Amino acid sequence: MNLRGRNKVSPEFSMSSMTDIVFLLLVFFMITSNAPNALDLLLPKAKGKSTNTQNVSVSINKNLEFFVDNTKVKEEFLETELRRRLKDVDKPTIILRAEESVPINNAVQVMDIANQNKYKVILAVRPN
Repeated sequence: MNLRGRNKVSPEFSMSSMTDIVFLLLVFFMITSNAPNALDLLLPKAKGKSTNTQNVSVSINKNLEFFVDNTKVKEEFLETELRRRLKDVDKPTIILRAEESVPINNAVQVMDIANQNKYKVILAVRPN
């Protein structure tokens, strides 16, 4: 009398479904990450948001330090750095990211530089 079952359970684990899940998570986090906004600034609130593309990002933090695309720049060299980065760009655009506590004079200074050089300026805000 042969009472053994025909179905044998294999103790091996298939990793293919696990790798699919890890790959999907990797793609999700790569798409949702925000690389250009690497500086942690507390932006002012506003309704709506801009869909324009940027050529250069200028950030001003609460210590009144200026950053051009995450590179710290002294205030007196800001205009020359912007000219250097935007010299061969068609329709140059600057996105201005000034922290809430930054005096308006510093933001206006960047806007003046953009106005003198005929650059378009977009003020970055945090959604309401």
